[in-house]
Amino acid sequence: MSPLQNALTQLKKAAELVKLDAAVLEILKKPKKIHEFSIPVKMDSGETKVFDGYRVQWNDARGPFKGGIRFHPKTDLNEVEALSFWMTIKCAAVGIPYGGGKGGVTVDPKKLSKTELERLSRGYTQALKDYIGPERDIPAPDVYTTPQIMGWIMDEFSKIKGYNVPGVVTGKPLEIGGSAGRGTATAQGGFYILEEVAKKFHPMGDDPKGQKIKNKKLSVVIQGFGNAGANMADLCFHAGYKIIGISDSQTAIIDKSGKGFDSHTIAKMKEKKGVVDVCECKEIKCACKDHVHTTNEKLLETDCDILILAALENQITKKNVGRVKAKVILELANGPTAPEADEKLFKKNVLVVPDVLANAGGVTVSYFEWVQNLANYYWSEKEVFEKLKKIMVENFDAAWKIKEQNKTDLRTAVFALALGRLEKAIKARGWA
Repeated sequence: MSPLQNALTQLKKAAELVKLDAAVLEILKKPKKIHEFSIPVKMDSGETKVFDGYRVQWNDARGPFKGGIRFHPKTDLNEVEALSFWMTIKCAAVGIPYGGGKGGVTVDPKKLSKTELERLSRGYTQALKDYIGPERDIPAPDVYTTPQIMGWIMDEFSKIKGYNVPGVVTGKPLEIGGSAGRGTATAQGGFYILEEVAKKFHPMGDDPKGQKIKNKKLSVVIQGFGNAGANMADLCFHAGYKIIGISDSQTAIIDKSGKGFDSHTIAKMKEKKGVVDVCECKEIKCACKDHVHTTNEKLLETDCDILILAALENQITKKNVGRVKAKVILELANGPTAPEADEKLFKKNVLVVPDVLANAGGVTVSYFEWVQNLANYYWSEKEVFEKLKKIMVENFDAAWKIKEQNKTDLRTAVFALALGRLEKAIKARGWA
């Protein structure tokens, strides 16, 4: 199924659980607005290329639209619609006063120079100048977009308005209104959730009666080594988890020492911004002493306690779910597990911690950034993370309670939590 079909399947299942009002369900099935446009960019060579751009604004019952912008060669409208819907659920799931939106451009940013990337970012802003803003829709970084790109968008929007508007985007550089902690927020929020999961009884423990699990005994595999995956690796290592597998878009490596990757290896991967530079050999046949190369597909089948998905959508599907050996799956990426796979994992007693909760640290700290911009008063990283932990843990506990009471999977429980809040807002506005 497509990402949007997956999203709507998840909606239907949760709506049935909470007996969602039929009118509310109809409202949530479709986006409020879809913006499709072309972005002409003058390249460094002098030629002009035209790129396809999107912004989908799904629902704003609980506040302004909120969601990232991704620059990726495979981005299309269907994907952006699904991501926009998931943002609606995500913001409601952690109780922040936002609706959901998402944007994208079909482009491989790695093939653009810095000046071409800047022109593209400013062109994207020009196309959406009448539809974004601190009270309307607040974009943020996503796949292959950066704080610098957010800085260009903020600058272009401010030029259009004729005055400084830092709150038009989040994820900006600190120097122009960004928030302390925003760069690692997605991983930090996911880590707080992981720590809560580790406190719960789960088959990855040795004691069937529910003895608490010690973090140092847990083996972790991380698919994806972008911002979220790299920072999660760092957090997990320093908390005592044993990281036995990591991948990026080019290759995957699995530890063969039995000890897990050390801090030096993880630090080197973060510094080099990828897994492939850990050693000289880049092929799957690897002669390195402490690790072996494999594919991203095979990495997902590694025997481990925790599999952290931090890459792209549709990584675990009905085709490969039977070969997944992890006992817990934590989704830092958006939509990495298909609904058919979800059902099979639930029957196998595999706990899936869904994206709409696990990666909500990013949007939560984006909310903090927006609040700081509006107040022109800024917090320390310690204050940011204290507030983040409170929100993540409280909403995890609320979703877990729904899960236990209804004997359902955690994704459906998180959706149920979000739908309850959305239904109240939609009815309070008189939309249904």
